Amino acid sequence: MKKWNFTLGVDVSKLTLDIHCRELNIHIRILNGSQGFKLFQSWCKEYKIDLRSSFVAMEYTGGYEYKFIQYCESKKIKYTRIPGLAIKNSLGIVRGKNDKVDAGRIAQYADEKHVIMKAAGPINPTIIELRQLLSFRKRLVRESAGYKASLKERGVMYKTSKTDLLTKIMEKKIKENDLMLKKVEDQMQQLIQTDESMLLNYKIISSIKGIGNVNALMTIAFTENFTSFKNARSYAVYAGVVPFDHSSGTSIKKKKRVSHLANKELKQELNQAAKAAITWNNDIKLYAERKLQEKPYRVVLNNVKFKLILRMFSLVARGEFYVDKLENVA
Repeated sequence: MKKWNFTLGVDVSKLTLDIHCRELNIHIRILNGSQGFKLFQSWCKEYKIDLRSSFVAMEYTGGYEYKFIQYCESKKIKYTRIPGLAIKNSLGIVRGKNDKVDAGRIAQYADEKHVIMKAAGPINPTIIELRQLLSFRKRLVRESAGYKASLKERGVMYKTSKTDLLTKIMEKKIKENDLMLKKVEDQMQQLIQTDESMLLNYKIISSIKGIGNVNALMTIAFTENFTSFKNARSYAVYAGVVPFDHSSGTSIKKKKRVSHLANKELKQELNQAAKAAITWNNDIKLYAERKLQEKPYRVVLNNVKFKLILRMFSLVARGEFYVDKLENVA
């Protein structure tokens, strides 16, 4: 017997939510914000959907769902988040894709898995603030990179001098962004200091050679301090590090590849971590050198990313700091 009377599947995007009620086979699209949540309440009242006996399942997006989660928590609505790949793999071959259909599939998944489904606990508000700071930091970095590229291009094409107006404006913007970037990064460090568990895990994963401040902060934020993914592999899948078979019978034999559902932002930052680890982390350097004799560089780089994720989860689980056993070996 199910633990709830209504199963609501929610497909989350930045601006909208598509919500499907499994039992009544009805759908609504609302804005992802307070105005939309009021409409959702009216919709539930119209169709006699008792939210106290409902279960909300939404896809884990790593951020866009936070507003709706805060709404659910304020109304004491039971909810959970499901990795997109888990939903896709559970449904087998499906045809067609849009937000309305996806909401229905999420509700179907939750309905079929009701025996093992558990309501999620409240999200740490520090995590939400950290995510916002990381997002703004990313915007500043991209903006500065754009100005730097334009400056270089302008210098080559027009042979401009330091007195050129556009050059002066772009140089000023870069300096302003650098100052704001420093303030954002200082604020993130202060934020981490306010939570003992978060600070400990941050220090543990930062002790791994190759995992710098940004990668450590992003890992804390996206794993919600190692609480939102049950193991390293599930996080690696989310980050687009674990390749999957693409074969069927004897007719389809394709190379393994990672899912397109991966979080591209995490994957990009992990690329930098893996490159640094290959250079400065002794055991990973030896591992990479050995693997490069058998596999192309991009495959080895992906292997190193997975190895770093495994190491982070393992050390956090044991509460231990990383020790480079080869550092003092002659």
